[in-house]
Amino acid sequence: MGSPFSLTLIILLSLTSVRVEAQGIKSARLLDLLIRDYTLKSSGVRFKTGMVHTVHLPANFSGIKVDAVRFRCGSLRRYGAQVKEFHLGIGVTLQPCAERLVVIRQNLDLNWSPIYYANYDLSGYQLVSPILGLLAYNFGSDVNVSDSFEIGIHAGEKPITIDFSNASTTANVSGVRPLCASFENDGRVIIKVPESLFVCVAKRHGHYGLVIKSPPAPPPSMQMIKRKISLWKVVVGSSVGTALGVFLLGMLFVAMFVQVKKKARMEEMERRAYEEEALQVSMVGHVRAPTATVTRTTPIIEHGIISE
Repeated sequence: MGSPFSLTLIILLSLTSVRVEAQGIKSARLLDLLIRDYTLKSSGVRFKTGMVHTVHLPANFSGIKVDAVRFRCGSLRRYGAQVKEFHLGIGVTLQPCAERLVVIRQNLDLNWSPIYYANYDLSGYQLVSPILGLLAYNFGSDVNVSDSFEIGIHAGEKPITIDFSNASTTANVSGVRPLCASFENDGRVIIKVPESLFVCVAKRHGHYGLVIKSPPAPPPSMQMIKRKISLWKVVVGSSVGTALGVFLLGMLFVAMFVQVKKKARMEEMERRAYEEEALQVSMVGHVRAPTATVTRTTPIIEHGIISE
């Protein structure tokens, strides 16, 4: 049996996946683009460089938490940055980046994380954390949303770290050590052992989460086995009884048919014997005609009469 927290998470993910489908967004890539558009439209020139800004999404994106930070490309390379759960070390490579960029951090929460079940093969694993995303786009006062393009963030000497300590549902469960899942652009899911408990490392921007192996199906209980055996006995007994009943009924029909046939045959033989005995056929000229048997009447002498 699975632990209580994993069973609860499965139920929550099942319920929230219905909400995701109802909102009509089934593509993780489409969701990224919509978040980008809302972020860039809401930012304008009010975003101060190096300051984390919370992005408020429309009500139909309920549950998604988005933060954005504006950087100069050179400053991010030289000093690195901390964007919520993501730590970018010194020497990150930004491709292509000319002047400024905006780094967007996503927390899809339990409402939207199930969308990754539909876009990636997670067979044998289940999520135990929200999906966290780190993406970057070119950004400047003269850049329109439609002209914005994605900028790649690649780690330098030190990898990018993602701290799930405050996001994992297993943080307070002893004996559970989750694995790191990286959701690649080509549809692959890469599973790795975490660098330390609830801390994953990455070489580039993207989407990440914590997973555990799905619990095996519980073995059937003795009561279930007995119930299946009883059901099997009932099925076999019913089949045998039905077959025996059909066999006996068939034998009864055969016996009745033979009896009726025999009785009819005896009646036919008796009728023919009677007709042959009652009327004999004789030739009268050239004609065959039935004739009765000749019976001679025995003379009787009457009393009182004497012949002379």
